[in-house]
Amino acid sequence: MATTHITAGLDGSRESATAARWAAREAELRGIALNLVHVDERLEQHPPQQVSSTEITRRWDEALLRDATQDLRRLHPDLEITTQSLRGFPSETLCGAADTSDMLVLGSRGLGTIAGYLVGSVAAATIAGTQQPVVLVRSADTDLADGPVVVGVDIYQRCDKLLAFVFDEASRRSCTLRVVYGWSATPVYSQARILTPGIQEQIRHGIATVMDEMPSPWRDKYPSVEVNPTHPMGQAAIQILDASSDAALVVVGRRIREAAAIGTHIGAITHAVLHHSAAPVAVIAHD
Repeated sequence: MATTHITAGLDGSRESATAARWAAREAELRGIALNLVHVDERLEQHPPQQVSSTEITRRWDEALLRDATQDLRRLHPDLEITTQSLRGFPSETLCGAADTSDMLVLGSRGLGTIAGYLVGSVAAATIAGTQQPVVLVRSADTDLADGPVVVGVDIYQRCDKLLAFVFDEASRRSCTLRVVYGWSATPVYSQARILTPGIQEQIRHGIATVMDEMPSPWRDKYPSVEVNPTHPMGQAAIQILDASSDAALVVVGRRIREAAAIGTHIGAITHAVLHHSAAPVAVIAHD
């Protein structure tokens, strides 16, 4: 899809304001426009409001988008900013906005609570409902532009979309890229290690070889990006979180699942990173 714009969701919370600022910086890095979106679901969930109540809601929506636009234009005077006030069910409406964007950016309180109109299953439905990148940004006082880009990979799955995304991000930010694979020995290998002391080292060597080869095509395309592949032993989500303590952006993947029975499952590792990362988290859909 040709580059168009980045969409940021606003709901009046501190978290969504932080997300909009992050999205503005990202749009400026990419040289594309920013679209600020507010979703009003009240008319979908309740009987028709009185004309006076509807007018108050409309004015509040307009003020929210206007104030956010003015704030961002002071910080990014050359950035093209558009706004949309939409009505509908949040996840469906946000997915629709994401599908015509390069990226959807939303505010997150972390630890299981997504800011404003995104609570629990709605957040998962939004992430699972679009194949475009979705970034959740927590409210913080630190400079979110500093630090490396960290990506969690699975050496037994194709990671082309993740690596293409993170190399492009690291190149635009002129920062280091950390590629992390957390692993644990299977019970068979764990028992065999008692009989063969060098087997764990053999496993480490094999993983290191794959980790070095995996990013090769993108190293050639982005020679300026410094890549630090790591393969610590331990639960994958914990290792990704440990590696991202100083990160500007953490990137994880989710499998695209076409079967309706699977629902909005986004994967245990991605779920854990989303709920516990202090840094912004990008979720990239892949086959």
